[in-house]
Amino acid sequence: MKLNIKSYKEQLKEWPEAGHHIMAQYDDEKVIVYQSYRPAIGNFAFRNQFFGGPFKLTRMTWIKPNFLWMMYRNGWGKKEGQEVVLAIHLKREAFERYLTRAVYSNYQEDIYETREAWQNAVQNSNVRLQWDPDHDPYGAKLERRAIQLGIRNEEIVQYAKEDILEIEDISDFVAEQYKHVCANNLDALLIPEEHPYIPKDIEATKRLRLDPE
Repeated sequence: MKLNIKSYKEQLKEWPEAGHHIMAQYDDEKVIVYQSYRPAIGNFAFRNQFFGGPFKLTRMTWIKPNFLWMMYRNGWGKKEGQEVVLAIHLKREAFERYLTRAVYSNYQEDIYETREAWQNAVQNSNVRLQWDPDHDPYGAKLERRAIQLGIRNEEIVQYAKEDILEIEDISDFVAEQYKHVCANNLDALLIPEEHPYIPKDIEATKRLRLDPE
């Protein structure tokens, strides 16, 4: 596995406790995002290093840069249809493009002049944005907010092949770490190392309401 792994307890000391933060593992070339699928889709993506086969390009797909947010959503890979957990090495320029083009799923009166303007933005955008409560390893809500991005239409076509550098199947790693959660042994829990991500686009940073580190 090519992800940088670090103790959950150690990272907890460094992470912001509240506010809007894009928690992610990244470098100059890539940002790691996570998705979970049923075996037919997940195994195809891992074997072929792109999304195809039973993966539908006509449906919106959601990516999450925050590992524990993904674990909350997929039940640590135990939910039906989400057994194959993928770590997607996404081109950083693609992730930046998504953030720049993202439109909120819900009307934000301080960002869009009118509700109609927001609705038009939603119709014309291929990237959707949601902020939700982040969660701890047990699934409890936190004050910190976590981001997820929905991709559709032309963006999903580009995402499926062109935007991806590598796809890793981390299902075994997830299952192994979940044993520590079930045993209430968070001292032993290892997860991908994450830090707050700040977009290069200043306007995107403002629109996303990102809090300073």
